[in-house]
Amino acid sequence: MQYVSTRGHTPPARFRAVLLEGLAPDGGLMVPQQYPRIGPAQLRAWRPLTYAELACELMSLFADDYPRGDLAKLAHDVYTSSLFGSDQVAPLVDLEPGLKLLQLSNGPTLAFKDLAMQLLGALFQYELTASSDTLNVLGATSGDTGSSAEYAMRGRPGIRVFMLSPLGRMSAFQRAQMYSLTDPNIFNIAVDGTFDDCQDIVKQIVADVQFKRRHRLGAVNSINWARVASQVVYYFHGYFAATIQEGDPVSFCVPSGNFGNVLAGWVARGMGLPIDRLIVATNENDVLDEFFRTGRYRVRDRNQTLATSSPSMDISKASNFERFIFDVVGHDADQVRRLWRELDERGEFDLADSQHWTDAAAWGFGSGRSTHADRLATIRSIYEASGRIVDPHTADGIKVARQRRRDGVPMICLETAQAAKFSETIVEAIGHPPPLSSDMHEMLGRSQHFEPMPADAAQIRRYIEARMDRA
Repeated sequence: MQYVSTRGHTPPARFRAVLLEGLAPDGGLMVPQQYPRIGPAQLRAWRPLTYAELACELMSLFADDYPRGDLAKLAHDVYTSSLFGSDQVAPLVDLEPGLKLLQLSNGPTLAFKDLAMQLLGALFQYELTASSDTLNVLGATSGDTGSSAEYAMRGRPGIRVFMLSPLGRMSAFQRAQMYSLTDPNIFNIAVDGTFDDCQDIVKQIVADVQFKRRHRLGAVNSINWARVASQVVYYFHGYFAATIQEGDPVSFCVPSGNFGNVLAGWVARGMGLPIDRLIVATNENDVLDEFFRTGRYRVRDRNQTLATSSPSMDISKASNFERFIFDVVGHDADQVRRLWRELDERGEFDLADSQHWTDAAAWGFGSGRSTHADRLATIRSIYEASGRIVDPHTADGIKVARQRRRDGVPMICLETAQAAKFSETIVEAIGHPPPLSSDMHEMLGRSQHFEPMPADAAQIRRYIEARMDRA
């Protein structure tokens, strides 16, 4: 398996060579030259596998430069009932006729990102042990990536984590998860701005290839291909749980901000998984919904990006969207560079008059938008029907899934996080907070430590560089 950049100016490389890279040297994102294809016989053979076994099979296709036995050990060490709460790792449950919920939030930070991040942490450690090297991880978070990355990397020798988060734009629980950590290899930077500001700063810093190589900078955001590849696993897992035989179609509805989660579904569909449709659910920051309705991709500036009650989706520049467009234009890097120049210069590009948009029906995408009132109503309706409390992001997904489902095709909504992380909205919806464990209460009471900084890439770069030798 060879990987190339969406911008076309980076030589092909193997998985292990791109694992620690994140953004490609030419500013693009690394993607497989082609997706592996999975036929009905292979699906049939994989159906009875455990989550760890399935992860090994799929990751062996994307990371075929690892010894298979080593990948199997990493997967079995990560995907355990002790870490994820059950032998199933990601159980599938029925919400109502035709609508199912894939539970992805049973990991250590109660968010779907643990499923990829825990494996990524193990892969990083494997590489550093083999090379006796060190790694400085730089990332941006809108809420859940930060804590899942820090919990996956905390205490690992040779790894330092510098995580940028938008000051005042995460829930109290999300802030406590990140800022209460005292591990000496964890550095939290609270940026006076939006998530998009944080993400732009990360991209500016890693765009300096010499700086990146000198300080061995790695990425944990979904610009890292390993994050996307490891998320492909739960689409196959969910498909097997929802169907009886190979060829039975399912659809997935995915709450989306940075497009990484649903991109993994797009990859699974491209590999041959019988996915009828992928439904993108947004909140009021509806850049992706606008694109899938109109063909126009129009980012918002920091003053237009709304702070909502599903804060992890308060994103207007979806990093992984570039990987999707690279596929849509037939891996034509010249077109990708042209479109992203338009995006930089005009803040938008439009495919509506192109042949690509004419072919859009074959993509298998749909979309929808959810508001604060929708979230409250959805949380309330699910609770009244079943006693289950869903978080606001998952509620966005359920609301859109209810609108977009088709008779005879199971709709699987991907869970984003546990409701305990968003108590304020839950109280507003059902009149009382979700239950908290004693460990959660203890965490919320801890002192918090972070460095508030302006949205200034140069200043943040100096702060990071001064601490790169600490761990």
